[in-house]
Amino acid sequence: MKPRILLSANTNSRYYIEAVENCGGVPVTVYCPSAWEGFDGLILCGGNDVDPKYYEEPFNGAVDIDEKRDAAEMKLIQKFLDAGKPILGICRGHQILNVFFGGSLVQHLPNTDEHRNGKDFYITHTIRAEKDSIVGQMYGTKFTVNSSHHQAIKRPGKELRVTAWAEDVPEAFEHKTLNVFGVQWHPERMSFGQRREDTVDGAEIFRYFLQICRSVSQK
Repeated sequence: MKPRILLSANTNSRYYIEAVENCGGVPVTVYCPSAWEGFDGLILCGGNDVDPKYYEEPFNGAVDIDEKRDAAEMKLIQKFLDAGKPILGICRGHQILNVFFGGSLVQHLPNTDEHRNGKDFYITHTIRAEKDSIVGQMYGTKFTVNSSHHQAIKRPGKELRVTAWAEDVPEAFEHKTLNVFGVQWHPERMSFGQRREDTVDGAEIFRYFLQICRSVSQK
C-alpha cells in the first residue's frame, strides 16, 4: 500500500502534494492537524515564523506569528514521535523541529538578502554537507539549492546533528537516533513540475522520506 503522509501546512501546499504523489505517497493536507492516526509519516511544511516564546527569547526579528499553528504542530510532533513515525521538516518545519528539541533560532539573519529575495524561491546558494549525512549521500559534499528564509538555527536541539551549511548558516539536520530530519531549503520547488537546472533534484528528499515511511510501517 502507498504510505499516507500528513502535510501540516497553510493553504499553499500544491507543490508538496505534487512531490509526495509523484514519489508514490498519498498526501493529506491539514491546517493545524490534531490527529496522527492512519498516517505513516509527517511533513511539516513551510510558513510563518515560530513564536520565540518556545525557545524562551523576546521578539528580535520574528514576524507573522501563527500561534494556532505553533501550538498544533508542537503537539503533533510529540504524537508522531510517540508512535515512532518519521518526520520531515521543510523550512519552517525544519525550524520548529529544532525548537521542539530544545534549540533556538536566529530571528533575522544579518545576511538575509543572500537567503531570501522577496517572497520568491529563485535565489540559490551553495551548500556544503557532511559526506556521511543523509543529504551528503544524496547530493555530495557541495551542491546548490533554492532559498527563501530570513531565520535559521542558532542553537541546535538536543540529539540533532547539523549536517549541512550555507557558509555558517545551518541548512540541514538529522536526529541521531530517530527518523527525524529537516532541510532549510524548499525541495518541493525543486521537484517534478518545479524541477530546475540550477539546483539539485529536490525529489530525492521525498523519495528518501517515503522509503523510510514504508520501512517503518512494515515493521
